[in-house]
Amino acid sequence: MDTITWPGAIVIVGVLVTAMFLIAASMATYLEKRKTNLEAEQEDELRQLVRRYEQLAENTLDAQQRVAADVSELRSRATSIEQILRTVE
Repeated sequence: MDTITWPGAIVIVGVLVTAMFLIAASMATYLEKRKTNLEAEQEDELRQLVRRYEQLAENTLDAQQRVAADVSELRSRATSIEQILRTVE
């Protein structure tokens, strides 16, 4: 039967502790990298959302300006029709 001496046991425990430390460190690094990648993806999605919002706001502003111009034209036409009707009476 093989017996383990104290120096051998210390070496084995040291190797195991070092291996566990390296595994824990690599897991922490992996998780941090994954977290950073997820945050980057969320920031990209937010940027895209902001771009879409800005484009929608611009399109809405254009539509509002066209509607305002149309309403102004209709108002002027209604005014001219009222004047014509007054002169007919």
